[in-house]
Amino acid sequence: MLDRPVSEFSKPTRCLPNQRWQIYPQKPEFAQKLAALINVSPIISQLLINRGIETPEQAQAFLNPESLVLPSPLEDFPDLAISLELLQNAIASQTKIAICGDYDADGMTSTALLLRSLRTLGALVDYAIPSRMHEGYGINKRIVEEFHSEGVGLILTVDNGISAFEPVARARELGLAVIITDHHDIPQKLPPANAILNPKLIAESSPYRGVAGVGVAYILAVSLAQQLGETKGLIQPMLALFTLGTIADLAPLTGVNRRWVKRGLQHLPKSNLAGIQALIQVGGVQARGEGAGEEISNPKSKIQNPKSLKPEDIGFRLGPRINAIGRIGNPQTVIELLTTDDMGVALERAMQCEQINASRQEMCQQIEQEAIAYVEAEFVTSLQQDRVLIVVQPNWHHGVIGIVASRLVERYGVPVFIGTYEDDEHIRGSARSIPEFNVFEALEYCHDLLGKFGGHKAAGGFSLPAENLQVLRSRLIEFANQCLEPQHLKPLLKIDAEVNLDQINQELYQQLNALHPCGMDNPDPVFWTPNVQVVEQKIVGKGHIKLTIAQTIDNQDYRIKAIAWRWGDYFRLPPRVDVAYKLRENYFNGKTTIELELIGVRLPIQIQQFFASPPIPSSTTFEYNQRHYTCGFYKNGIEAELRIKNPEGNVLVMQPGHIIGLLGINRQNAKEVDISQPQYDTIIQAALQALSVRS
Repeated sequence: MLDRPVSEFSKPTRCLPNQRWQIYPQKPEFAQKLAALINVSPIISQLLINRGIETPEQAQAFLNPESLVLPSPLEDFPDLAISLELLQNAIASQTKIAICGDYDADGMTSTALLLRSLRTLGALVDYAIPSRMHEGYGINKRIVEEFHSEGVGLILTVDNGISAFEPVARARELGLAVIITDHHDIPQKLPPANAILNPKLIAESSPYRGVAGVGVAYILAVSLAQQLGETKGLIQPMLALFTLGTIADLAPLTGVNRRWVKRGLQHLPKSNLAGIQALIQVGGVQARGEGAGEEISNPKSKIQNPKSLKPEDIGFRLGPRINAIGRIGNPQTVIELLTTDDMGVALERAMQCEQINASRQEMCQQIEQEAIAYVEAEFVTSLQQDRVLIVVQPNWHHGVIGIVASRLVERYGVPVFIGTYEDDEHIRGSARSIPEFNVFEALEYCHDLLGKFGGHKAAGGFSLPAENLQVLRSRLIEFANQCLEPQHLKPLLKIDAEVNLDQINQELYQQLNALHPCGMDNPDPVFWTPNVQVVEQKIVGKGHIKLTIAQTIDNQDYRIKAIAWRWGDYFRLPPRVDVAYKLRENYFNGKTTIELELIGVRLPIQIQQFFASPPIPSSTTFEYNQRHYTCGFYKNGIEAELRIKNPEGNVLVMQPGHIIGLLGINRQNAKEVDISQPQYDTIIQAALQALSVRS
């Protein structure tokens, strides 16, 4: 038999994504009953059940958000009435109003929304946004002093301010009125503002509870316009900015967010805002499919469906162009883009966003590669013991390291704290997490080692003296080991239901539209198909895998195309895998097809089980195409391998996860073969079946 060491004949494929799959329990009888009551297909009702929607009333409110009966915001926000009074008085007396915004997409769209609406309503209003690089997040004393020197009488914060006790106290000391609009977590001590609008201060049952900063700004602006009787021509532009900011900020698409975003997505393609039209033109909104995607799309492409956009059009195409400015550019560019009515100016600003986003992509890619190389060299062997990753290097741009942190979490499955040196003595960083690890609590656990820090369960920011880095590393490892178990250290992939390839068609895709808009707290449906064959695969763009997968059902072959974004490190995929995916429409040459966007892949359970503990007996005979074969599992070093011998004495050898096998009478003269080819794959499946039957 073939007995040469494995390492000499077969180069293993790179590792598969390190994931733990959590498949929702299927409730076919309950799903059938709910489906009949609300007149949808059982697959849609199962998806609703997975999202905690189990009664016809809940389903109706979810599927038709316009049926929600909304309370007046004046009832739910205690300080809204006084906020409106302050703004009305400022407009009537022409008192200068100043908005203090933030440099992320939520903060910039909020700032633009209130600038546009207040100017339209006759206010004297200007704005300021703190420097990301030099001042960090939120209103500060410098901005307050500057507003005072410019004769401002009323400060309006957007997407910040709830923790800014000292700057707000200083503003009140100087005689300025302050309205805080924010959505971040409530501190123990509230700032002494005249009014505070924050959904975290209202009842948890309120439909307004999940709004982002731009949602609070939208509620304030609409309420003011209604009170002044000046809503004509104001609502639609504000709705467009609300939609853009809400999706880009990853706010939950539930409650009023779902209702208003659904409206906004229908309105966006025909928005009369020059900035929105310029973003759509320059950003190239299209379905992500054949030759498309964040890095490999045509920037001059047109909107594919002019009737309505989808959240991914904003999440993948428009939002990043706005966020890129906040990360490495000047927020004024976005404010001008979203407040101008001059299409020429709008296109200029949109082109600046495009160029800066391209720089941001290159920067992210370079830093990600450097970070991975550093981790692989220094920390990868200790990750299971440390349970957290702390990566600090010089010369990284602080504005993009948060994105890189998210990608490292995806790759390694542990919380990531990433930082860069501001100078020889100070480090500034970002953190991203996994569900079982609370970033803010971890930062509080290390508070004595840090300068400034803030955040929430999933993400945060921090600074520290460079001399504290090693102690910080030890303290974070200590914290991680208190709250994380080894099984937590794999990215969690939640999967809705099993689907065979013969069920994937335009009809299923159209049914899924009932769940849109999808986003936070209402994720895109994720399906899985077991034991598919990878029949074609190649690298496209900047490290994406484009592939065709096949499944045989009742002797019929079903094939479908798929894309796996940024999976170049996993190329080539094994010949047989279980796949998890979302469905995507692809427009190409005037044709619309349904394709898969792979988000998970693993060795088929059957193969995993065989190789982990081969059946007893571990060899057998079987017949295939009227020829007799023997097959069995054999140890070769520390791994098991499957060997199949034909009547002529040739042996085919394979190992799990390998795409290259050996074929020959002995190892010395054996040739390497691609076992994903049909002639080899079918015989391997027949052998596994024979071993399964006899175990």
